[in-house]
Amino acid sequence: MAPVASGNGVIEQLIKNDKTRWWRKPNLRRLYLFLVPFCLFIESTSGFDSSMMNGMQALVYWKEYFNYPKGGQLGLLVACYNIGALTSIPFISFVSDHVGRRWSIVFGSVIMIIGAVLQGLSVNLAMFIFSRIFLGHGIVYAIVGGAALLGELGHPKERAFLGSMFNAFFSVGAVLGAGIVVRTLLIKSDWSWRLPSLLQALPSVIQIMFAFTVPESPRWLISKDRSEEALQILIEYHAEGDASAELPHLEFAEIKRALEMENESRRRGWIELFQTAGMRRRSLIAAMLGLFVQFSGNNLISQYLVPILSKIGIKDSRTQVRYNVGTQAWNLLIGITMASLTPRFPRRRMYLLCASCLLSVYTAWTIAQARNRITGSKESGYVVLVMIFLYTPAYCIGYNALTYVYLVELFPYYVRTKGLSWFQLFGRAAVMFGSFVNPIGLENADWKYLIVYVCWLCFEVIFIYFFFPETYGRTLEELTFRKYVRKVLNVSAVFEGEEKQTELAQSARKVLENPITEVHEHADKKA
Repeated sequence: MAPVASGNGVIEQLIKNDKTRWWRKPNLRRLYLFLVPFCLFIESTSGFDSSMMNGMQALVYWKEYFNYPKGGQLGLLVACYNIGALTSIPFISFVSDHVGRRWSIVFGSVIMIIGAVLQGLSVNLAMFIFSRIFLGHGIVYAIVGGAALLGELGHPKERAFLGSMFNAFFSVGAVLGAGIVVRTLLIKSDWSWRLPSLLQALPSVIQIMFAFTVPESPRWLISKDRSEEALQILIEYHAEGDASAELPHLEFAEIKRALEMENESRRRGWIELFQTAGMRRRSLIAAMLGLFVQFSGNNLISQYLVPILSKIGIKDSRTQVRYNVGTQAWNLLIGITMASLTPRFPRRRMYLLCASCLLSVYTAWTIAQARNRITGSKESGYVVLVMIFLYTPAYCIGYNALTYVYLVELFPYYVRTKGLSWFQLFGRAAVMFGSFVNPIGLENADWKYLIVYVCWLCFEVIFIYFFFPETYGRTLEELTFRKYVRKVLNVSAVFEGEEKQTELAQSARKVLENPITEVHEHADKKA
């Protein structure tokens, strides 16, 4: 990637010249080793919940305890997790920006542990619903803090890969949740569903255990006037402790300059997301991406696979939970593979490919399920299963592998957590809506309900084509510099005098060169 906002391309050249892989750098290797349990396991909690609730629909004791929920009631039991997530949206940015990324993750993890314990010990439907709302309230603090920390702490060479792996780890928790339900299916008591509920706290416990094995975000530290700490972190992990190395000083100067420019023109509060035409467009993209990621038919598979299998003739509980494990294991394999590949390509192109492939898969799925329901053809039922498995690579091309990478690149630092929270608001609302509507649609409209997703996916392709900008190949700070330059050049255009236009344009270009100039001046003083 090309991570510098100057004509000199110093950082770009430094990264290209660095041929040493991260696993051969002791400090960076240690950082990434601890980031796995602390940050990447966050999405595992959501994956665990999704596949666990999917599997529980095949557990006799769970169905008996809650009086065989179906339709709207089943939708409420699944959706209340995301109702809780929605209640946290107004507070996430305040927590993450004021106490830091690490404490935001810890805070959310503590809430999720309490929620999991309450869920496992539930004595009635109301307590079960409340515990799931409590669980959902905690998850978004951890997701926003974790996604921001990965993007802001990782080395420029691996930043996109780390962001891609963040979503891929959803499937780690999903496989665990599905596998645990397969084993607890054999327990002839209420512990067949209580035990998986309690074990949902495990990823959060791991996050707390590793909370202070990784440093805080350098960008957050600089924003709090703790510049020396931030520079030391950059030196330790991006230059293996070599204070004479050029890269960490360049990054430090670039970050500091970007934060100064953002702070000069910003307004405080949520209004920041809408104060300029550019920010309004980013907010629109984040909102629509939240809908696309969570309402492209994926929740039918992750939450209501059991009813779908029943409709195509697979009604044995043991077979159903095994299919659940199989789909989640396939998701894990494909998710990690795509997370390793797609960050190497332009974002917009991958999103277009993703939505187009999803449209093709869902169209074939709809035709096959219609034929199965109308004619009773077993072969069509097998085609439905094939489409369910083909859905995963299509989805992972963009929506799984690139979402948090793209959002972190899209929003400047001071609105980054607000932007991620805004994305979560629409994403969680989409999941909640789908959780309510999907079981009702499947029960009442049967295969015709799938046509809704076919039409929606057509809209996704059109929206991505016309609205999604390209962010590939630039650092977070370079994107800020470019926005600043465009703003200054636009201002210069309103002046009639050529001299004034030239003066403003030159000042804009000078800003791009300042980070490099500051670092070289610093190096000269040291010499």
